[in-house]
Amino acid sequence: MTYDLNNRTAVVTGAASGIGTEIALVLARSGAKVALLARRADRLADLADKIAAEGGQALAVSADVTGDLTAAVDAIHGAFGPVDLVVNNAGVMLANPLTEGRDDEWHRMIDTNLKGLLNVTKAFTADLVAAGASGTADLVNISSIGAHLTFPNYAVYTATKAAVTHLSANLRTELGPLGVRVTNVEPGLVTSELADHMDNPEVDAHLAAWREEVPPLNPADVGDVVGFAASRPKHVNLRQIMVLPTLQV
Repeated sequence: MTYDLNNRTAVVTGAASGIGTEIALVLARSGAKVALLARRADRLADLADKIAAEGGQALAVSADVTGDLTAAVDAIHGAFGPVDLVVNNAGVMLANPLTEGRDDEWHRMIDTNLKGLLNVTKAFTADLVAAGASGTADLVNISSIGAHLTFPNYAVYTATKAAVTHLSANLRTELGPLGVRVTNVEPGLVTSELADHMDNPEVDAHLAAWREEVPPLNPADVGDVVGFAASRPKHVNLRQIMVLPTLQV
């Protein structure tokens, strides 16, 4: 589906695959100019070409959300001007028993899922506040249903998502009065590349079996939710949205 997002300018992190790609497509098809931000430049270029072929506007910006974003922000401002819609989607899911002591995975998830989100938010806060003063401005954070549930072997991942959910609620108390809507989206089981980076065969097998039992969401389903939330009238803020496969309980 498409929505009325004409004259909006968006940034989508983690746009190179999965949920991020589908969010970018929905926003672009709805009329927004979309800056695609991720590390894989080739994937971004292909997506930007696809959006352009459909008549949309997109800018591929290769950047790491955990690093210095000055050049990325300058590129986006130079091409599209100020931003009024930021989607913090970049994230990584790694799973192992806590007893394995995989602090390499812990640091990677904390750096990307939480610190990276903060880094991007900081980079565009001034844009969002300026936009919210006279028009519509949105900060959308992609969390997880794991913020509320417990899953063996996913303790650190779900902890980072719980932090995102709580952070989003607190950011709304600060940014809401300034005219910036904050929306926290919590998907359940989704078909994506998140699990491709895990290296524990037992955990991989368990996830594969779960996906056989519970048909997962398509990333486009989450993209549709983000497009819907961002297209609501300025005075309407969908604060928190859980989106689950029907059979996931």
